[in-house]
Amino acid sequence: MSAFGRKNGVGGPGGGAGSRPSFGIAKPMRTGAPPSPTDRNASQTSGGEQFPPIPNSGIPLEPGAEPVIVSPHADAMSRLADRVNASGEAGVSEVGGFEQSVHKIKEQVLPRLLERVDPEAAATLSKEELSEEFRPIIMEVLAELRITLNRREQFALEKVLIDELLGFGPLEELLNDPDISDIMVNGPQQTYIERKGKLQIAPIQFRDEAHLFQIAQRIVNQVGRRVDQTTPLADARLKDGSRVNVIVPPLSLKGTAISIRKFSEKPITIDMLKGFGSMNEKMATALKIAGASRMNIVISGGTGSGKTTMLNALSKMIDPGERVLTIEDAAELRLQQPHWLPLETRPPNLEGQGAITIGDLVKNALRMRPDRIILGEIRGAECFDLLAAMNTGHDGSMCTLHANSPRECLGRMENMILMGDIKIPKEAISRQIAESVDLIVQVKRLRDGSRRTTNITEVIGMEGDVIVTQELFNFEYLDEGEDGKIIGEYRSSGLRPYTLEKARQFGFDQAYLEACL
Repeated sequence: MSAFGRKNGVGGPGGGAGSRPSFGIAKPMRTGAPPSPTDRNASQTSGGEQFPPIPNSGIPLEPGAEPVIVSPHADAMSRLADRVNASGEAGVSEVGGFEQSVHKIKEQVLPRLLERVDPEAAATLSKEELSEEFRPIIMEVLAELRITLNRREQFALEKVLIDELLGFGPLEELLNDPDISDIMVNGPQQTYIERKGKLQIAPIQFRDEAHLFQIAQRIVNQVGRRVDQTTPLADARLKDGSRVNVIVPPLSLKGTAISIRKFSEKPITIDMLKGFGSMNEKMATALKIAGASRMNIVISGGTGSGKTTMLNALSKMIDPGERVLTIEDAAELRLQQPHWLPLETRPPNLEGQGAITIGDLVKNALRMRPDRIILGEIRGAECFDLLAAMNTGHDGSMCTLHANSPRECLGRMENMILMGDIKIPKEAISRQIAESVDLIVQVKRLRDGSRRTTNITEVIGMEGDVIVTQELFNFEYLDEGEDGKIIGEYRSSGLRPYTLEKARQFGFDQAYLEACL
């Protein structure tokens, strides 16, 4: 296997220019007359009958032409050369054709429209009501400018103008596209989107930096936050729960940058994740039982790997009679339970005071009679408060954090607690983690864009000063398909789970044991 995940071809030594010479070619044994010199020469150039050459199947052959042998080494080096020679100047969003003409007309119509409209009154109307009110005014402005539009152009112009006044301008069409999962605005001239796991440039542009900054302020103001020169960083959310991060100059050198992580309108379940190929049947059963049996679960993974989606899916297994509190920096969890109370942190005011941290909310949540406490993401000393909650009668608590593997997840939890002002030895921290956490679910986004559950690991206890874990399931990489898709399989370790006792308390011990073996 090469470093880039592609299979090395058969006959690597001697399979292309620059490779080391062959020490002989294996040929099948023959009986009868010895081969002629012509046959010997042909077999040496072709690799023998036992190892036929690899034809370049991507290029159609002329009648009677010999197949071209492609060296995997040469293919890999050509891809490296293409990457080196690629221009870094590309990447400017282009608006062309019909959209460009509509946007040009919008720039002429918008100033005259604002002269005839009361913005405060317009803000009280819905988009449908505003369309009805705007239609005659737009026709009047177009007549003044002597611009004639057909019906399709009129509808497009109305939509663009209303998005500009009430919505998020050019971002509206991207937000309404269900196939787009991420929107990344890198200044007014460049916007990228993620569609089905792949990044591509979006055909939208903002007028200028002032226009983009105005849209960013409109987004964060909806949730009572602000972004400006004094507070150049902001986390926010949209009405549908999508997560937004805004960073403005002078921290962002290309202009205002907006990152939007969209979430599916339809709640994702564990069975849906299994259908997407994120796990197999046994893993899905084990996670369902873990969620229903009130095991303490930590979901670990990188950015965009699906941690929040997994947490939302696991929440479906919580008993409807349990009281669940969620604590986040920017509320994005959408639990599928009736008795759910979301809490959100508060940033400091202009004087730098009045901030409410995750740790403050965890301490307050203990006084609110929760059955489960769920943290959207832990990044610092609040990890100790979560462990205290897990270890003091709030079984079934969950959280997410950034880590590359279950073992690194445990190390990060130790480091986050040490980052705080808590003066306790590292061994005591490790012991509390081992006693509190039951399962670590590792999720990962692979290079083909797919999101997989790569590990389900139990935390068993302590052996000396080391936390002992046991892997129940893992994903093993096998190959890469012709379409670039990763091929692998989910494997069970076949070990008896240490968390079986918790499953037995809820009557799931037999099903849990069968799923893990």
